[in-house]
Amino acid sequence: MFLTIKNKLLIFKSFLALIILFSGTISASENKNLTSIGNADAKITVKVFSSLSCPHCADFHQKVFYKLKREFIDKNMVKFEHHSFPLDLRALNAEKILKCFDKKEKRLNFLSKVYEKQNDWSVGTDINSINEKLIKIAKNQNLDSGKIDVCLKDENLEDEILNERIAGDKKYSITSTPTILINEKKYEGKHNYEDFKKAIKKLL
Repeated sequence: MFLTIKNKLLIFKSFLALIILFSGTISASENKNLTSIGNADAKITVKVFSSLSCPHCADFHQKVFYKLKREFIDKNMVKFEHHSFPLDLRALNAEKILKCFDKKEKRLNFLSKVYEKQNDWSVGTDINSINEKLIKIAKNQNLDSGKIDVCLKDENLEDEILNERIAGDKKYSITSTPTILINEKKYEGKHNYEDFKKAIKKLL
């Protein structure tokens, strides 16, 4: 039977709801395989819980991340962490490919490209065609097609990503994406760089 992406997304959401419901039997510990950049001993840690298919997440990344990197991360004042919080099957598969990159610098490059091209790859009626678009982005970042295929089929990797979401939700009560924390405190300000920069500078 052919399933449209709408039906597959409904199945994913039902599956995720069951996982969260029975998550007492699942480890919700902090994931050590995080995508991060910056000095591990930086005074400030920025955590961003995001879904790679979320337009607001892409908007925040494009408006804030690059300037934050140049002014604070590259100067060892801030550590940045991307936390997986997939809201649908598209985002879950994108996260699988993201974690397929061994080097964190490569992951961040892929993350940026996925956000940059979100309007292109995230649209479609067939999840397979969406995957093909994601695979093309990954290949352009020099990720081997065979490795991509393995990652997309890796159930352990899928569990890791879903556990990362569950852990974040349990610890921080996440209700929307992106949810941003600065030194474990939720950032409630506007998603523009100047306001975000003010919040950072208050802690330096």
